[in-house]
Amino acid sequence: MKNARQQKILELIEKYDIDTQDTLIKKLKEAGYNVTQTTASRDIRQLNLVKGTTANGTYKYIAPGAHIGKGGNNPVLNSAITDSVIKIEAAGNIVVVKTFSGMANAIAVCVDALAHDDIVGCVAGDDTILLVVRTAEIAIKLEHELIEIIKKR
Repeated sequence: MKNARQQKILELIEKYDIDTQDTLIKKLKEAGYNVTQTTASRDIRQLNLVKGTTANGTYKYIAPGAHIGKGGNNPVLNSAITDSVIKIEAAGNIVVVKTFSGMANAIAVCVDALAHDDIVGCVAGDDTILLVVRTAEIAIKLEHELIEIIKKR
């Protein structure tokens, strides 16, 4: 039952702009799943759902790895970076990413979902992300890649 319900949640957040647990609970009920707020909250946490921005600037739940593949175009991460990042700077083998308040964790979850071979670790606070990479050269390359994404705003 849990796996089927969580699969339905992933389908619902893909199909609808679900921005609150209440909305999710209502959509689940329409789909035949009667869940409590506690269950919805637990499912959101277990699925690692984060809030991302929609095309019209509102927020909705997204599955961080749903549209992110290794390499190539990563629309969820690209959207999060262009909408939320203030500054990117390489410092040694670390890339420091400054974001608007409250957005660092959502972006970090998307970065983690990339499973990028050169990113050793990712730590997020409220408005800062530290991307630890293997070398200073890789940090500079990653800094430039992320800045290019922002320039496409």
